[in-house]
Amino acid sequence: MPTINRRFALKKVAACAVSTGAAAVFLAACSPKAASFQGVDVTGADYARDLPLTDQHGQRRSLKDFAGKVVVVFFGYTQCPDVCPTSMSELAEVKQALGADGERLQGIFVTVDPERDTPEVLKAYMASFDPSFIALRGTPEELAAVAKDFKIYYKRVEGSTPTSYTMDHSAGNYVYDPAGRLRLYHRYGSGAQALAADVRALLDEAGK
Repeated sequence: MPTINRRFALKKVAACAVSTGAAAVFLAACSPKAASFQGVDVTGADYARDLPLTDQHGQRRSLKDFAGKVVVVFFGYTQCPDVCPTSMSELAEVKQALGADGERLQGIFVTVDPERDTPEVLKAYMASFDPSFIALRGTPEELAAVAKDFKIYYKRVEGSTPTSYTMDHSAGNYVYDPAGRLRLYHRYGSGAQALAADVRALLDEAGK
């Protein structure tokens, strides 16, 4: 946050005190303006606490592994025809739009279809968007536990053959600040521009 000239600050405080005439109004008028976000502000939420799953390279992961970065988490599956590739493409677009600060953004894709989304499939899928993005998978029990913590819905919908099923699932991005705290939820369709603005705001808030 930029330093405020002391004389200017004192004048502003005095002006506020004269104009409000009440302590509560004075505090509201003189307090620094809170950050304005494009997504849904969920700061202080007691869910979506961690992702104890395995990445596409076989490494066990946790949100604390990405300390110092804004983390964006999306749940989906690689055979999703539209929502998932659109969301991941937008996330890659956000990283490019950030320029040098793109290195401080970590994209994480959590598969809700670990049966078909093997590590090799996930490696190829992430590479098609951005090689720095991480894909996570777990056992059915691990996935169920994480989905419950994140309040994610997913359900297998049978197809014409045993392997042609699809997955119904929640669509949206969970956004964590560089301190590892859940801050925002971006609904599907919000767009890359809105997400990029919020990522920049969180990076600015943390200081560069």
